[in-house]
Amino acid sequence: MSSLLKEQYIPPEEYLASERRAETKSEYYDGTVYAMSGASPMHNVIVGNLITELNTQLRKTPYLVFPSDMKVRLPDSRKYFYPDLSVVCDTPVYADDQKDALLNPLIIVEVLSDSTSAYDRGKKFHAYQQIESLQEYLLVAQDRRSVDHYHRQTNESWVYVSARGDDGLVTLATVDCRLSFRDVYNKVAIEEIVDDGEEGELTA
Repeated sequence: MSSLLKEQYIPPEEYLASERRAETKSEYYDGTVYAMSGASPMHNVIVGNLITELNTQLRKTPYLVFPSDMKVRLPDSRKYFYPDLSVVCDTPVYADDQKDALLNPLIIVEVLSDSTSAYDRGKKFHAYQQIESLQEYLLVAQDRRSVDHYHRQTNESWVYVSARGDDGLVTLATVDCRLSFRDVYNKVAIEEIVDDGEEGELTA
């Protein structure tokens, strides 16, 4: 969840300098700074489960898993986000020698809340598509067992697959990794809402 912190235009350099001194996290979107509030217990458990699963399956590969303290900077240098989780292949590329803003994520994961769902699905996903290295984008619900998975294609369109239910499974083809919902939602007590999965194709 985030809220408007400053209405006046803030240059990206000023945001970055201030952010590095701050005790709390804020995202930056085209000159506007948005303060990030704390996550719910369910949100944190789901993120922890995802990090555990990905690190376990990718431990003998060149892929690195970063938690939400790692910023991602977009190519236009006017947007900085804190994904809940990001995966990079082999050598991370950073915005500068501070090594706190990643330029080349391969996979980005956001855990949704009521206040961020529309933003994560809309403006934020549209912005993330500017990152050439990005191949897969996951939106993980915390109020139901549900994951929306977007996978970039060679023609710059995105294939969309929606998985639901206790036995749901998401395959991250880019890193040859499979995420079982029984692992993703381990120790998360939620009432399941029955919904059929859907898939389709989106053009970037």
